[in-house]
Amino acid sequence: MRWLCFLLLASPPLTSAATAQTSGPPPGPRTLQFDVAQVPATRDSFVFRLRGEERGWAVWQYEIRPLEMTQELVYTATSEFRPVEEERLRVVVNRLTSQPISTFHHIDLFSPRSDTVMVEHDLEVKRGEISGRRRVGTKSGAVKIVPVNRPFAPGTVFSDYVFLAGAVSNAVPGDSLAVPAYKEFDDSLVTLSFVAESPTSIEVPAGRFDVLPLRSGGFRIFATRTGPRRVVKGQTLDGTFSFELVGSGPVVPTPP
Repeated sequence: MRWLCFLLLASPPLTSAATAQTSGPPPGPRTLQFDVAQVPATRDSFVFRLRGEERGWAVWQYEIRPLEMTQELVYTATSEFRPVEEERLRVVVNRLTSQPISTFHHIDLFSPRSDTVMVEHDLEVKRGEISGRRRVGTKSGAVKIVPVNRPFAPGTVFSDYVFLAGAVSNAVPGDSLAVPAYKEFDDSLVTLSFVAESPTSIEVPAGRFDVLPLRSGGFRIFATRTGPRRVVKGQTLDGTFSFELVGSGPVVPTPP
């Protein structure tokens, strides 16, 4: 859901001055912190609604992968938003430190008003750099490949971390939290921020959940306040678009 990331990442790109270290405490929001160890291994199904009409679906899976010295959390997603978009997403993060490892995102677009029919990135973070490639396909069949290689500062997250909002570990009602985020499709540094609203209970097709609403840009995400920690609903502030949890099931292992 590239459009959802754009809704949530509403802040302008950071300048070098904005990201420089200062001698005193930084003004404004506190640093947004993730603890992805709180996210359980699960496979969640969602329904998309536009103006109350069902318009698509998504399956989000959180897979825990033990390694010799650490663990990875592998977040995969497939979705269809009729009639304009289909996508596949895979984000790998260190489950113990929440640091980003790699991201792959492929979107097929079906808009008569746009010449772009496909966008994709395949990137990984190693030794303080993010590298890989970005691909853009057009209706003519041409595919433009753009190499990516740039510094990736410690503490930066992927913009797709919005889908790990259930792992936000330091949000209490009234908090304003922010962290530098890399916008994968634009190769730019932006700010991922959330404002924590008052706790509430909501009803979705999968049941009733106690949640903490997290508002960002023009969107609001509802994350469970106790385990298992995950997102169960999201909606635009005007209520035009929403997605809701329909059900959960066992993880389907993915290739390494």
